[in-house]
Amino acid sequence: MTPTVLIVEDDRIFAANIREYLARAGWEVAVSGSFGEALSALEAVRPDIVIADYRLPDRTGIELIKAAIAMDPHIKGVLITGEGSIQVAVEAIKAGAYDYLSKPLALAELKLLLEHALEAARAEKALAFYQQRQAHGSGAEALLGDSPAIGHIKDTIAQIMAMEARVIDGDLPAVLITGETGTGKELVARALHFDGRRRERPFVEVNCASIPANLLESELFGHERGAFTDAKERKVGLVESAEGGTLFLDEIGEVDFGIQAKLLKLLEERTVRRIGSVRERKVNVRIISATNRDLERMVHEGHFRADLFFRLRIITLHMPPLRERGPDVLLLARHFLAMHGRRYGKKDLELSPEAQTRLIRHSWPGNVRELRNILEQTVLLTRERVIPAADIALHGVTNLADGRGTHELKEITVSVPGYGMKLSDMERELVKRTLEQTDWNVSKSARLLGLSRDMLRTRVQKHGLVRESGRRK
Repeated sequence: MTPTVLIVEDDRIFAANIREYLARAGWEVAVSGSFGEALSALEAVRPDIVIADYRLPDRTGIELIKAAIAMDPHIKGVLITGEGSIQVAVEAIKAGAYDYLSKPLALAELKLLLEHALEAARAEKALAFYQQRQAHGSGAEALLGDSPAIGHIKDTIAQIMAMEARVIDGDLPAVLITGETGTGKELVARALHFDGRRRERPFVEVNCASIPANLLESELFGHERGAFTDAKERKVGLVESAEGGTLFLDEIGEVDFGIQAKLLKLLEERTVRRIGSVRERKVNVRIISATNRDLERMVHEGHFRADLFFRLRIITLHMPPLRERGPDVLLLARHFLAMHGRRYGKKDLELSPEAQTRLIRHSWPGNVRELRNILEQTVLLTRERVIPAADIALHGVTNLADGRGTHELKEITVSVPGYGMKLSDMERELVKRTLEQTDWNVSKSARLLGLSRDMLRTRVQKHGLVRESGRRK
């Protein structure tokens, strides 16, 4: 990505000469004439390096470098001084400046110094991200579970990591993670990044559903000063912020058509254009996206671009719902129990056999997130070390297996004739009787059968099932 430098110099002619020279050398250059202007520019531009004159109209360059480093410890400051004083140089280094140069200035020397400073900044950022990864344990080890479903996910991640190790040019395929809300799609995205070759570079997460559509484009791609009414300063987008690393687009199904076109261009050409700019910028970013929606159906309905869908799903991973993970429910429950117990000073908590049974029988429509939140509430309110079933508040959500809740699946018997019956015919009969029992309520029937709505609809179409006329919808 193009490196950015902020020049803070009240001598306009001198600043213009530096700007022109560095721009020809491939740098992106911003200029401020005072300490106050520079503070605003630091927030908007997020430069890699700040070049500051020692004597500014309102403050000193040393104070500006201090402010820049306080804002971003990875920014490198270079002080330019005409004083020729050893004391000024010492003060600059003590303030955190990378180096200093005396006037008159040799531009070639300045360019060489900036290149060295840039390499140092990138090395520091790499170290910071590596330390962050170690602290947070964001690799595949964060995916807890021993079920075959979660084992398949871990095996697939390992295969992807092995593939990445063989990629030469560094352009990694896009990954689409699907699954219901709360299944842990973000954990998979983090595992793909922090276990991969880009682990030392940024991991930038964007929840596309939480940002209004009219702001999402600016957040992703940035904008130039004056691009629209409120664009008072240049802003670097999140795509550029993820340079060398991973951009995780959560809830990708919520993005409107206009932004979908720009995302397609990003995936195909590896370039971005800030709003209000005429310049394309090359970026090196790996794209991982996630959704709880059926993107294929959205494509058929005209709500999602087919070309973008095919580019996003070069590799697809599906996170299974918690109800399909069997014994993982108790494994995760004990993990959350210990985690919340440490947090709230309640150690050695255990689940009674009745509490374990209740957890296993619950349908978990909110998946792992629901389990974590319920266990936190349980730890907060329980007075017992061995937690009874009554202390686990499921808030009236349907409990399928033990018949408690708003819908109960009555016993359904499928008779097998003496000459036998095909498995598909038995499935057809079970689906039909369940639909009849719920008065053809697809959502209720799907929950009772432990299927998603789409899975149930597929079986209805497969077996040619039709609601009898005259029945309530």
